[in-house]
Amino acid sequence: MAPWVTAAASGFHALRNRNFRLFWTGQIISLTGTWMQTTAQAWLVLQLTNGSPFALGFVVTLQFIPVMLFALFGGVLADHLPKRSALVVTQTLLLVQAIIFGVLVWTGVIQLWHVYVLAVSQGLITAVDNPLRQAFIYELVGRENLVNAVGLNSMTFHGARIFGPALSGVVIQWIGIAPTLFLNAVSFVPVIIALLLMRAAEFFLASHAPTGSMFTRLKEGLSYASRTPLIFSILLTTAFVGTFGFNFTVVIPLVADNILQTDAAGFGLLSAAMGFGALLAAFALAYMHRISIRRMLLSGALFAVFLGTLALSSSFWLSMGLFVIVGFTGITCVTTASSLLQLNTPEQLRGRVLSINLLLTMGSTPIGGFFLGTLGQLAGIRIAILVCGALCLGGVGIATAYRMRMAQHETVTVVSS
Repeated sequence: MAPWVTAAASGFHALRNRNFRLFWTGQIISLTGTWMQTTAQAWLVLQLTNGSPFALGFVVTLQFIPVMLFALFGGVLADHLPKRSALVVTQTLLLVQAIIFGVLVWTGVIQLWHVYVLAVSQGLITAVDNPLRQAFIYELVGRENLVNAVGLNSMTFHGARIFGPALSGVVIQWIGIAPTLFLNAVSFVPVIIALLLMRAAEFFLASHAPTGSMFTRLKEGLSYASRTPLIFSILLTTAFVGTFGFNFTVVIPLVADNILQTDAAGFGLLSAAMGFGALLAAFALAYMHRISIRRMLLSGALFAVFLGTLALSSSFWLSMGLFVIVGFTGITCVTTASSLLQLNTPEQLRGRVLSINLLLTMGSTPIGGFFLGTLGQLAGIRIAILVCGALCLGGVGIATAYRMRMAQHETVTVVSS
């Protein structure tokens, strides 16, 4: 085999595992549909409200409030439930939610309050589904291939982030929002089939059964995260970046509609540009042999700087380029954080620690989305984005200072694949 072929294949070695290969393939299809619905929902809200930043921020807030409230309990369930069976249930519920959304739009009876209710229902399912999917990766590949599997999973997510919004923009422009939502419903079918086809005997199951009540197990996970300096510094970074930086379901449509004044196709291209940068980061991480907290902090700082720079652009093409950079640096930061958490957390606590990370990156969106939408309404979109960039940079600075203070008490973990 040619050396370049061997080198290229090294970034995909986790796919030699049949169960992970099924999971990964299903995710490509399903996540593309999910991003199509996310894009369609944002565009629908702007249409229903004549471009209101507050309404868009409020919908995002409602969608992620359940994650904020219940993500930690989702992590407890992820450490307790059989993950494959639970995922079949959550994916089926998401399929039903997409069908209901599509029917309401198709029949022309959709109102803003319908979108609010559907956003809450999606958030409730996601609060359980996301910790399950993250913790399930370890069961599929084990420790040896975990870094590569996390990178490939990130690649899938952000590849869908490119294709999903771009496809959604085209579908909306040609035949409307309802077909976009129905396509998302169909996309869950391959995931459910893939889960059912997996071989249970090949799972890497935890050797420690969870004990105690749900609240006892929740307290155990929080205690571990707070008293372990490496874990705490990672979570501190994701708290700021997740709350004030990862509000792209609000940022991108507001930049497209209020600053650049583009149409649905342009909105899709801006979303795809950020997804392209994220995909580049995921590819790079899949081939990296070492990950470190230093890389996470550096990429987080660069993300904050370029997010702030985005607020100064009035050019569509310059904004696209900045979204590529923001996508690259942001995903490098959060994917490195996720890998470090997976590798440095005991297997019996993994679901709970990952659910804390979910709470800080997705569950904090109600705070960040509401903050961004309200500040955008009062002071303008540019000021709001600049302030969010500054807060992200400040958070990374606090985490860096904490790391420097704790360096004498621990050895920084660097993982080799």
